[in-house]
Amino acid sequence: MFYQESTQVGNLGICGGSTASQQNVFGTTVESLLGDLVKATPRIDSFFAASREEVGGVNGNVTAYGVAQCMETIDEKGCMECLKVALANIQRCPPDSDGRAVDTGCFLRYSDSPFFGANYTIDLKPFLKTRNTTKRDALIGGLVGGGGLLLLITLLLFWVRKSRNNMAVPQEDVEAPPELQGPLTYTYKELNFATTNFSQQNKLGEGGFGEVYKGILKNGRVVAVKKLAISKSEKVKAEFDTEVKLISNVHHRNLVRLVGCCSKGPELLLVYEFMPNGSLDKHLFGEGHGSLNWKQRFDIIVGTAKGLAYLHEEFHVCIIHRDIKPSNILLDRDFQPKIADFGLVRLLPEDQTHLSTKFAGTFGYTAPEYAIHGQLSVKVDTYSFGVVVLEIISGLKNNETSLDPTAEFLLKRAWGLYQDNMAMEIVDRSLDPEEYDIDEMQRMIEIAFLCTQSSASFRPTMSEVVTMLRTVSSLEPRQPTRPAFIESDRRVDIIPQDNRSTSTSSSNATNSISQVSGR
Repeated sequence: MFYQESTQVGNLGICGGSTASQQNVFGTTVESLLGDLVKATPRIDSFFAASREEVGGVNGNVTAYGVAQCMETIDEKGCMECLKVALANIQRCPPDSDGRAVDTGCFLRYSDSPFFGANYTIDLKPFLKTRNTTKRDALIGGLVGGGGLLLLITLLLFWVRKSRNNMAVPQEDVEAPPELQGPLTYTYKELNFATTNFSQQNKLGEGGFGEVYKGILKNGRVVAVKKLAISKSEKVKAEFDTEVKLISNVHHRNLVRLVGCCSKGPELLLVYEFMPNGSLDKHLFGEGHGSLNWKQRFDIIVGTAKGLAYLHEEFHVCIIHRDIKPSNILLDRDFQPKIADFGLVRLLPEDQTHLSTKFAGTFGYTAPEYAIHGQLSVKVDTYSFGVVVLEIISGLKNNETSLDPTAEFLLKRAWGLYQDNMAMEIVDRSLDPEEYDIDEMQRMIEIAFLCTQSSASFRPTMSEVVTMLRTVSSLEPRQPTRPAFIESDRRVDIIPQDNRSTSTSSSNATNSISQVSGR
């Protein structure tokens, strides 16, 4: 019935209503368990795996139980694709004690209590490495539990589809599935009608690559339509079609989803999912300053880190964003972050650690080695992320010096306070001190400095950042060295890698650096 169908419209995650005990430890345990299940299950002949993971907590051991299964009518690749979508749908559930995700070709569930017999449990370790003959040892458990769960999935899918057809869903709740074959194609007439002739009343904002408008499609779905401010030569259109198809396959809960595009009309148009709460900068620096509490800010930091880790290390090619800043981080109705504006992304070949390319980015957020020398690597995004973390903590812009010519950049000021053991002075005064732990906040500031160190090799990868954000242990012995930054007069303040002395270069940072202030 579902032959070779792995993921379709109707995929969703369902979270339980109760909260697990020892929330942070449980959340980390679930994340690890589900990650192992998603990786191992497609390698098991029965496409079924049940497992448990137990770790020590402050108030006793914490155990998470999980099951993953794919329909046997799909192949290993389809199983992996389906489970990745399921994982993205279920990741929002912790610290809920139970969560499950359903799709056409697979089923994924976790819980803080056992929901399968002990004889179903499979040792996942052999399948997390390389294929070998130990698969036979897992077949018994897979065959025992496979048939019953397959029937359960079929019935559950029928119930979910019937429920979704009968349930009134708000317009903003309607989301398309990941488009694995490429984006939907819209006509210019359709999008012109959806945005009321691209009226000013529907204008959401304007970025470096064009204006963005709110639109309502004929099926009632609310979207954001971007008019690209680029030429329409045949070469540009060919590159547009290729890159749009690539980006449409990038699917992660912390990345804005590309719904479709239009390349046959007077302008090139991109159609994105609509983010009800707009961009992060409006909540940090605009009229909404002080509206975000610490939990929301922490979730935004972690979600952004996860989105970047996916682009750098989890997608089938390495993608460098090049323009991470608060205005390119959008917030959904639950204030969960989604990285947006992929107009500057570059692909990094597998056999290279960096590229040499012309600078493109935003002054105050880009790493000096890229702005000055054109050396582009994933650590450029890491640097930008570190700056954004300080802005989220402080509620201040890093490069807001126009009102006071003597003012220091936030990064430089924060480092000076950190050296004087006064780092907490940069924390946004609008935050309730009762909402955060001082030691945790200190760690967050140190992580920001680790990301902005002068030497790119010293900066952590984004997957390492995610781990640091999730752990409660000290960062010792990994302590940050002095960060590098570009002064407002275009001087570059970079500390040598041995961190023993300070040197300031007065070079004008090439002609390309002057482009930054115009963004």
